[in-house]
Amino acid sequence: MANFPKPRLPRLARARVDGHSAPPSAEPAVEVVEYGGLRWINVERPGPIDQAWLEEHFDFHPLAYEDVRSRNQRPKIDEYPDYLFIVLHFPVFDKALGRLNAGELDIFVGPDFLVTLPNESLQPVEYLFERCRTSEEARDQLFSKGSGFLLYKIVDDAFDYCFPMLRKIGNKLDRLEDDIFQGRSEEVVRDISNAKQEIINFRKIIRPQRPVLRDLERTKQRYLAQEMELYFDDVQDASERIWDMLENYKEVVEALEDTNEQLISHQVNDVLRVLTSISVVVLPLTLIASIWGMNVGVPGEQSDTAFWVIIASMVLLLGGMLGYFRRRGFL
Repeated sequence: MANFPKPRLPRLARARVDGHSAPPSAEPAVEVVEYGGLRWINVERPGPIDQAWLEEHFDFHPLAYEDVRSRNQRPKIDEYPDYLFIVLHFPVFDKALGRLNAGELDIFVGPDFLVTLPNESLQPVEYLFERCRTSEEARDQLFSKGSGFLLYKIVDDAFDYCFPMLRKIGNKLDRLEDDIFQGRSEEVVRDISNAKQEIINFRKIIRPQRPVLRDLERTKQRYLAQEMELYFDDVQDASERIWDMLENYKEVVEALEDTNEQLISHQVNDVLRVLTSISVVVLPLTLIASIWGMNVGVPGEQSDTAFWVIIASMVLLLGGMLGYFRRRGFL
């Protein structure tokens, strides 16, 4: 690889403890782990002070810094002479809103440094950074193989973190199916809508990253030894498995929605059939009562016997029609 000028790495005045640097007591909130000539710098939710610190210590392209400041940046990978700039999105569950949102992770990777800039709290990145910060064994395992392997480990852990979230969605779909066939069709309409929205949001996060991972597959040779090229194939495979699960869940939730609507429609039809049957049964009785209630002379007028005959006829007619509709399954 050609010798390109490298970004100026930060030289922070802080104590060195067990191969890593302790975080500074004042702003900016920059965390650094260094081992074997490789430095990992992590800045969570970078604000104006953090961005100014980065611009002071790294000669990254202004367009890359503009993308870091942007809140609506699509996943992508940009190649520069001596580093890569990568934007990836990962699902983050917002407990306040009760929905999935996209957490953005901006990454600068060079031959001897890696900078991560998550705009949300991404637990897999936090866990891995804390592991490297506190464990010399982890630093030796991850840093000794170069910045490309560390990049792979960060991206791989972030994608692996998606699978527990997908399993929760799958369990939710199983519960919805049980509720539907237990007669709670009307109650689960909102739950089906929420599950469908989760799957849609998950797909919106994962879909744009598939071409980015293919580009990363192409550019990985710059910072990864040849014998380690299969590592990023594993990331691509994980992404495809996530997409296949989302496709399957999309079909399942649509099938559950159709089934639920059919059950609700069937229940409505049952109610309408019963009401129609009652109307048909009552109609002849109403007709008889209307005829003998007219203010004109009718047979049996002023006769108690005729009254009871009419009542008996109406009861017999009612019983006969109820029996007929019951045999036909209308009631």
